[in-house]
Amino acid sequence: MISYLDGVLVHKSPTEIIVDVNGVGYAVHIPVSTFEKLDGLNQRVKIFTYLHVREDAMQLFGFATEPERELFRLLISVSGIGPKIAQGVLSGMEPIELRQCITSGDIAALTTIQGVGRKTAERIVVELRDRLGKVEEASATMTGKEASVRSEALNALLSLGYTRVTADAALRAVLQNTKDLSLEELIKQALRHTAR
Repeated sequence: MISYLDGVLVHKSPTEIIVDVNGVGYAVHIPVSTFEKLDGLNQRVKIFTYLHVREDAMQLFGFATEPERELFRLLISVSGIGPKIAQGVLSGMEPIELRQCITSGDIAALTTIQGVGRKTAERIVVELRDRLGKVEEASATMTGKEASVRSEALNALLSLGYTRVTADAALRAVLQNTKDLSLEELIKQALRHTAR
């Protein structure tokens, strides 16, 4: 998996950028929220990425911040929402505002986003409200370093084939009892927890 790109921004439009990393140009789909955070061309950028693999294509999606990428991952976990719709949702509303709309169940505000009808908005709220609330609670009590280690551990568990729900539950259980674990120790304890 490509976790991030660190290189020179050689092309940018509101929905796509090209980042030159040591002579290789990566085409990356981005939401408008990321586009607005980018500097001018020929500047060094670090873009957090999500590689979406289908039978007929591989697409790289990019984000200015890790929370933006995490919100994208949550959105594509909703039934009926693919990466293009998730990119559109993030383009239609600032991530902080989007989180608030989901946790408060503001379906009317979500339907103002182009391409999001009432049924889609309802699915987003129903499937993500509780999960976002738990993420917010966990993030509020963590330092930046702890949140980063937790995020890396979650990615490791997902790459091992665990579902997001199982991985989240295991990490929550481990972190409830112990703080300040190294990445390796956190993954080991989470794996032990899932084996029970």
